[in-house]
Amino acid sequence: MEALQITPLLATDWHAVRQIYWEGIQTGHATFEEHPPEWVAWDTAHLKACRLVARVDGPPVGWAALSPVSSRCVYAGVAEVSIYVSEKVRGQGVGRRLLQALIDASEEEGFWTLQSGVFPENTASVALHKKLGFREVGRRERIGRLHGVWRDVLLLERRSPVIGVNDDMNPEAG
Repeated sequence: MEALQITPLLATDWHAVRQIYWEGIQTGHATFEEHPPEWVAWDTAHLKACRLVARVDGPPVGWAALSPVSSRCVYAGVAEVSIYVSEKVRGQGVGRRLLQALIDASEEEGFWTLQSGVFPENTASVALHKKLGFREVGRRERIGRLHGVWRDVLLLERRSPVIGVNDDMNPEAG
């Protein structure tokens, strides 16, 4: 998909981003959320850096963003990934390019660990994450209920090969 462009996600993209989020919610395998939030709630919950949209000649067809995993300073370089792709372009490489751009942006911002919680039934998302260097570090069994049904979540993690590798804080650094 050569016409694909990855650009920063702006407040003006919210209508299209919210619709893509809704499409993911409708699958029943993307999130515990039952409705997409309003802009202010979404904006508050996500980091200001590393917010991206994928475009093909117009409005966004996918989005990716990071959320903090903790307010403790020791976790400042750890973030949770959200990535959603419109149903009209799924399977066309948009997710791969968007997640790679998010990884690149996260490393530019100094993140050393990205994590993602994915329903095991979302096999396409699991495969995408693993293709881009995430590994399964655990399965959180019956961690939450969606529509009254207990669901498991796979915890996927990617450690940066460049951030936090050769610095004074790393006991393995030479």
